[in-house]
Amino acid sequence: MNVLLPNIDVVRCSRSEHARRLFQDILTGYNKLLRPVQNTSDAVTVKVKLRLSQLLDVVWTDSNINWDPNDYGGVDVLYVPADQLWTPNVVLYNNADGNYQVSAVTKAAVYYNGTVVWEPPAIYKSMCPIDIEWFPFDEQLCDLKFGSWTYDGFEVDLIHYDKDDVQITRENGRLVWIVPNGVDLSDFLPSTEWDVMAVPVKRHEERYECCRAPYIDITFYIYLRRRTLFYSVNLIIPCIGISFLTILVFYLPSDSGEKVSLSVSILICLTMFFNLLVEIIPSTSLIIPLIGKYLLFTMVMITLSIAVTVFTLNVHYRLPATHRFSVWIRYLFLDFLPKLLMMRRPEPEPLSVATVDKAPAFELNQSENVIMMTVLPKLGKTAEVAGQSSSSTSPQQTWFDEEENAAIASAVRSTCFIANHFRKKAAEDEWYMLDHAPSAEHSRQQTSDCLKSAETTRVTKQMWNNRFVYIW
Repeated sequence: MNVLLPNIDVVRCSRSEHARRLFQDILTGYNKLLRPVQNTSDAVTVKVKLRLSQLLDVVWTDSNINWDPNDYGGVDVLYVPADQLWTPNVVLYNNADGNYQVSAVTKAAVYYNGTVVWEPPAIYKSMCPIDIEWFPFDEQLCDLKFGSWTYDGFEVDLIHYDKDDVQITRENGRLVWIVPNGVDLSDFLPSTEWDVMAVPVKRHEERYECCRAPYIDITFYIYLRRRTLFYSVNLIIPCIGISFLTILVFYLPSDSGEKVSLSVSILICLTMFFNLLVEIIPSTSLIIPLIGKYLLFTMVMITLSIAVTVFTLNVHYRLPATHRFSVWIRYLFLDFLPKLLMMRRPEPEPLSVATVDKAPAFELNQSENVIMMTVLPKLGKTAEVAGQSSSSTSPQQTWFDEEENAAIASAVRSTCFIANHFRKKAAEDEWYMLDHAPSAEHSRQQTSDCLKSAETTRVTKQMWNNRFVYIW
């Protein structure tokens, strides 16, 4: 079995040898626990920069590390593990997970002039107060407060990396340095839920009564605005549309039997959307979002509409045989509410006797008119009707016998009895009067004897003159 082995030429890189020798020379006798200054009164200037790609850029100058690149074969930068160098111990003050230190151990770039550049990757979890009053049209402000946990302002001076674009002002008597665009967004991936509006940076100097030295922190402010398209289409528009359906409940007739079912269906839908809203927004008892107040108010109003609908149906289906018309209901619906709504009871209408076309009318023969003129005097209602009937009677009245006249008179009396019966029933039915107040009042005022003398006389004359009658 033949095995082919490639020839590998190992070429020793002189630059690597110089770097190894440089690493040994620099770290020999180097103490990472000591602050890298020549004098103890000097402060180490640390430049801090934040990228929204999980990177924190920290730059400082280590006076204990410097060399001449010509002595080491032109090597001007050396990568050293960060745990073997002094670090400014910059941590996130307002972190939410309790882990202040950067967990990933990466290498720092050390330059020949002593400049150390450290870019540790980190995922920072900060506490951010959320204002959900205008959800989902809300804007949030989150801040990341960085500072040295060990050293004060006389030992470590924290400044922003872009020190040339600094605006100096005072807030509450304190000197504040402001950088308008203090966060690098070049590597930021756009979010599907939030828009980054502004990223200013402020440097604060805090002084306490216990200590002479100031304590410096750099705070990165991130202004966020929520994208509203998803919530508008899937939450707000359906809720408003379903809420407007409540108006249709009062347009449905009571006999349809769907008034209560429609109201309950709307209430169930809004309850489902309210539960969905509770799951979306953060859990807080400080403030209730306006959309939550709207849904809660709408649910209360729909509940009241259901109660009103049930009361309306109860009144609509009441009968005199099962319920009595109480005094306060009569006063409320027949006296108080008409005055409040500026309603007037209609005037009593006279009995309608009018001529109509030949199509729906029945033409009376002269003999039939003679019969009516013969029968009406025998009813004995008024002397006026009798006098008019006797004066207008022709000799043809003898053609009719007494039995036929008696049958017609009995039919007229029966018709009057039926009409009076239904009028009295409508007038005495108090629940019917509540549901149809103007009609009942009109029926009550129109209840009278259908054969009053004056009215009978007018009807008789009208029938004789027109010969086409339509009796209401």
